[in-house]
Amino acid sequence: MYQYQLPRYLPTADELPNSDDTPVDNELQEIIPNLLKSILRMLWKGRMDWFFGIDMGIYTHPEQPPIVPDGFLSLNVERSFDEDLRLSYLLWEEEIPPILVLEVVSAKPGGEYTTKLDKYAELGVLYYVIYNPKRRRKARLEIHKLVNGNYELQNTNPLWMPEIGLGIGCERASYDDLTREWLYWYDENDRRYPTPYEQIEQERQRADNADRAIEQERQQTELERQRADRLAAKLRDLGIDPD
Repeated sequence: MYQYQLPRYLPTADELPNSDDTPVDNELQEIIPNLLKSILRMLWKGRMDWFFGIDMGIYTHPEQPPIVPDGFLSLNVERSFDEDLRLSYLLWEEEIPPILVLEVVSAKPGGEYTTKLDKYAELGVLYYVIYNPKRRRKARLEIHKLVNGNYELQNTNPLWMPEIGLGIGCERASYDDLTREWLYWYDENDRRYPTPYEQIEQERQRADNADRAIEQERQQTELERQRADRLAAKLRDLGIDPD
């Protein structure tokens, strides 16, 4: 549980700003977190003990501005409070820090490798994921794990995270009619979980295959019936009752 010094009066999310009014300057900052969240919705359908926030403020103190990652995952929290859903993530209400935070570096870096790294370590975020699409000589994807209060860079892609029961990594694939490098969730054997679009296509292909199998069986039955009819006709020509 995150430890912090709080004032006597603790406001609710309704009483705090829920946006820093800073527009994203990289479309990937929106698409990548939404892609990861959409896959989770399919994988964890029916589970109510997780929350994935996108561009949502995480408050550690009511008198300090929130930190706003591009995406974050929390476990063992309520999926939703009520039909109005969360406005912000208040640590004095949730009592559990995110287990994973994602930052997609924009055209103007915002301390992803320095100040934010220190801040997330202070919060106790177990996995800190940085994706920098502009990098050429260094790895675009960095996954840091908190070990004894400090982040250690992991050199595996994808990286299995047993505390979450998922792996995370990147690979080149097609999504939203665009072929490029995307971030995905993986199973323990490094098999990528499909996106909702891919799952729909897989179901369509299975249905098509089933229809083809039924049609082939129908055609085979018809051929057998025709052969039986021809044989019966030959027997009649020989004066033999086929019945």
